[in-house]
Amino acid sequence: MFREFEIFTKPSVSPVAVKRGFSWPGFFFLWIWAFSRGLLLPGGLILLGSLGIGILKFTVWVNNPALCLLVSLILQVAVGLRGNSWRSKKLERAGYGFVGLISAKSPSAASAAYSRGDKSKLATVHVTQTFISLPGWCQRLFAIAGLTWKAAFRFRLFLVIAALLLASVVGLPLLVKDDGTARGFTQILLTYTLSAITGLLGLSTLWLSCGILARDIEECQMQVVATKPIARWQIWLGKWLGIMSLNAALLALSGTCVYGLLYWRAARLPAAEQKILRKEVLVARGSARPQNYDAAVEAETERILRERLQNAAVEKADLAEVRRQIREQVKAQYQLVPPGYSRGWQIDLGFAKNFLHDKPLQLRVKFNAARQSASGTFLALWQVGAPNVTPLWRTAEPMSLAPDTFHEFEIPPNLFDHQGVLTVIFVNPNDTSLLFPLEDGMEVLYPEGGFALNFARGLGIIFCWMAFLAALGLTAASFLTFPVAAFFSMAVLVVGLSGRTLAEAAGSGTIAGGNAETGIMGHSVADVVLIPVFKGLLAVINLVQSFSPIDSLSSGRSISWTELGSAFAQIVLLLGGMIGLIGIGLFNRRELATAQGNQ
Repeated sequence: MFREFEIFTKPSVSPVAVKRGFSWPGFFFLWIWAFSRGLLLPGGLILLGSLGIGILKFTVWVNNPALCLLVSLILQVAVGLRGNSWRSKKLERAGYGFVGLISAKSPSAASAAYSRGDKSKLATVHVTQTFISLPGWCQRLFAIAGLTWKAAFRFRLFLVIAALLLASVVGLPLLVKDDGTARGFTQILLTYTLSAITGLLGLSTLWLSCGILARDIEECQMQVVATKPIARWQIWLGKWLGIMSLNAALLALSGTCVYGLLYWRAARLPAAEQKILRKEVLVARGSARPQNYDAAVEAETERILRERLQNAAVEKADLAEVRRQIREQVKAQYQLVPPGYSRGWQIDLGFAKNFLHDKPLQLRVKFNAARQSASGTFLALWQVGAPNVTPLWRTAEPMSLAPDTFHEFEIPPNLFDHQGVLTVIFVNPNDTSLLFPLEDGMEVLYPEGGFALNFARGLGIIFCWMAFLAALGLTAASFLTFPVAAFFSMAVLVVGLSGRTLAEAAGSGTIAGGNAETGIMGHSVADVVLIPVFKGLLAVINLVQSFSPIDSLSSGRSISWTELGSAFAQIVLLLGGMIGLIGIGLFNRRELATAQGNQ
């Protein structure tokens, strides 16, 4: 692979070749590379910066490893962008003179070519490098992205989408009134508006990504671009970057409006509701849950199933349903609290215990009842703390809680032991059994950060969703016409939103459903093919749907840097990358000359 090298000469000294563009050795080795090249001042500054980041990593940013990684990456990119420019300037200060550019595979090959007098590859014009000296292929990517922006403004697409987003942000809270409570206010201002923004932006992203490539091919504009010295993968990726930069601008605009409107409207709530809002919503709260019993439940389920199979024959078609029934029976042993009995949870706060001293915590609980009560609520007695180890807190009066809904209440600080374990005990004074689900029956919430940065991280996950949709739309447009590509993309999106239906079919092992009277699952010949397909689709869907920033923001949950990084890795790099590679491959193989324009 040929690269461009700057040639510097000095009397009685061999010529020196310096690569133009990004310095990968500088990116990976930082100050070590700088000192090896004689760049003492930059190397010293880079070393100090690296030490500073290391100190912050183990002090201020100890809970934010992703932020530390991001700052380190910024430093690496800065050295990579400027490293070769520093070398060129050092040579000029040492008396070397620039004589031109030569294309070669390595610095030694470039110097040898100049020494041989190979002037055919020699440029005589000195091109001054800017702060960001991007390689030629990268410049071509940004050129295509710029054309995407021009097209969006020429057809007023950007302005129309911006107007729709602002209307949903401002108009929806005006049309749908909240009930004056903190939870109702949150439902309108955060849940509805962010859901509307995600829906509008997602649909416009699919439509734009399908049209911006398919229309160019159908109208024979792509044929003109393809004749230029630019690879097709650069065209495809440049359009993706253009769409994503449009999404970034629109998401930042609408997100800023939601954030400002949230605080403006919050000031109009009653003082008591404002206090609840600041404690439960306008905050970033981490969470800790009890021990996970999934492995124990599965082991006990398999043991009971083996015993049942030894005593009685079970049809192979009914095996999945029998296993499911046994699993629910085993889970009930861990979830059920009979009348007059108690249930305890040991919740490990982990590293968070180090900064939770003297800070109140919240318990978030949910239970189901075996039967309804006359009042619609049930009594609950609580004790938090370990006897003879930590202070104890008990409910002075029984709480009256409704089933099938989440309840949050504050507990005093410093109730966990020196290992960070919080002991919670529930006593059931009712005459019916209560069931606390293993998945979300008990949770401890603790303050972890501010709302502004948490809100920005939530928007970042939504941005990752848009990146996936842009890749999906461009891939469809790489081999289909615009109407068919739009229909195909929407169909894939509908399948993605049907994750619950797919999960039910995959869990039951059939698409035929069951008999409501007998409780026996039906079976179909198509199960042999469709169930494995459904399981594969479900695994892909879970990569995207495993992140729920809107729910986290509306409940005041912390969206960590790790979660944002995982979303980027799973949605953008893994899933979007695979779809992008398929799209680029299809686009490379497409015969553009056979595309017909509008007649």
